[in-house]
Amino acid sequence: MESTEIKYQKYLPKDYKSENAVRWCPGCGDYAILTCLHKAMAELNLEPHQTAVISGIGCSSRLPYYMNTYGFHSIHGRAAAIATGVKVANPDLSVWVATGDGDSLAIGGNHFIHAVRRNIDINIILFNNKIYGLTKGQYSPTSARGFVSKSSPYGTVEDPFRPAELTFGARGTFFARAIDVDMKNQVDVMVEAARHRGTAVIEVLQNCVIFNDGIHNKISDRTWKADNTVVLKHGEKMIFGKDNEKGLVLDGWNLKAVTIGEEGYTLDDILVHDATAKDSTLQLKLALMDTSDGLPVALGVIRSVDAPSYESDYQQQIEKVQQKSPKKSFTEFLLNSPNVWEVK
Repeated sequence: MESTEIKYQKYLPKDYKSENAVRWCPGCGDYAILTCLHKAMAELNLEPHQTAVISGIGCSSRLPYYMNTYGFHSIHGRAAAIATGVKVANPDLSVWVATGDGDSLAIGGNHFIHAVRRNIDINIILFNNKIYGLTKGQYSPTSARGFVSKSSPYGTVEDPFRPAELTFGARGTFFARAIDVDMKNQVDVMVEAARHRGTAVIEVLQNCVIFNDGIHNKISDRTWKADNTVVLKHGEKMIFGKDNEKGLVLDGWNLKAVTIGEEGYTLDDILVHDATAKDSTLQLKLALMDTSDGLPVALGVIRSVDAPSYESDYQQQIEKVQQKSPKKSFTEFLLNSPNVWEVK
C-alpha cells in the first residue's frame, strides 16, 4: 500500500498580514508582491516572531507596515546595511528587504553590492518599475536611455543599470526574476530565495500605474507573454511559447531562440538550465536576454549556488577567538582592562 506524505502547514497567508489598511495607488503592482510574500511565508511556515522585513524609502518601502512580523522602515538606500546588521546580531531571524530600483541602485547602490558580495543570508525583493514613483515620476537608475520623464523632458542620455548585471558582478550566489502579474512564479522564487543560504536577489518587474504604466507590457501582456518570456527551472529544458514549441540553443558564444522542428533543431538541441553552475557565464547571458534581441526575458531562478554566508563565518570566527582568549566578555575585555580611566 502506497503512503501519502501530508505536509503540515502551521500558518496561513493571513497570519502574516498586519491590521493596517494597505495603501498604494489602485492597480499598483505592489499589492501583488505583498500578497505573494504572505503566501511564500506561509508555504515556508516561517514564525512571524522570527521574521523581520526591512525597507528603505519609496513606494515599495511601505511594505513592512503591512506585515505581521518585525519590521523597520529605515532611511533612503540603507535597507541592505540595516538588514545586514539585523542578521549578524540575530542569525536565527529570517530577514527580508523590500526596496525599489531607485532606493537600492541609486543612493543605496553601495550597500546593495556589498551585501551581495558578503553573501549575508538575507532576501532582497527589488521592485523594478524603472521610475521614481514616490517623488512623482523622475527617471531612475533602471530607466532606459532616451526615457522621457519629469527630470528628463528631452530623454535621458544615460545607460541604465541592469540588476542582474550588478548582482553577478558583485559575485552574487542567487538571482531570480518575476513579473508582478505572474503570482505563481513570484511565490516560487520567494520560497527558493528563503531556502538559499546567502544573499538572494529577486527582481520583480512591477508596474507603476501612475507614472510608468505599461512599462513591462512587452512581457506581461497575456497576448504575447508566452512568446516573450521563458520560465527557467533547474534541470529542465529551456522551452517557451504558447505551445512550448520554442527553445534556446547556443549559436557559437551567443544564445539563440529557435522553433523546435524547424531548421533541423530538435528537442535534444535545446539547452538544459543549470542554476547551480559555479561558472556564471551562461547564467548571466540568460539574465540579460531581451526581446529587442529576439530573445525571451528569463524568469524564475536563474542562479543559485552554494557559498559561505557572512553571518555564519562571522559567528564561527567570534567563537574561535573567544576559545583562545581568557577575556570572554565586553566587560572583561574593555571595561576592566588597564586602559580605563575614572574621571572625577
